[in-house]
Amino acid sequence: MRLLVRLLINALALWLTTLIVPGVHVVPFAPGGTLETVLTFLLVAAIFGIVNGIIGNLIRIVAFPLYVLTLGLIALIVNGLLLLLVAWLSSLFGFGLVVDGFWWGVLGALVLGLISWLIGIVLRPIVGRPKGR
Repeated sequence: MRLLVRLLINALALWLTTLIVPGVHVVPFAPGGTLETVLTFLLVAAIFGIVNGIIGNLIRIVAFPLYVLTLGLIALIVNGLLLLLVAWLSSLFGFGLVVDGFWWGVLGALVLGLISWLIGIVLRPIVGRPKGR
């Protein structure tokens, strides 16, 4: 259940990011339809979750001294690069996330993280906390 909610939060945050940041947009797999656009956002959110969960965590572990040295500011660069990686992976399917450049990726990752965090705060009372915490 939490995985599905997290996927929906990421998809909604990604959609809002594409509305706010002009250099980040999503190309649906079929022209025109709303269903195709929603499914594309869900697919890109799933790719983002997998990339962030596997590669992002690996980078954070390996580059921990760099995070400490830069007081965490390197996270902006890493998240921008991860967003560019998601754009590249989704483009292999012929549709998905499109980022116009590195700095648009950094800005998009920053906005995406903030929106995802805010939505998570709003939905926390509804979804509840996991047991044991």
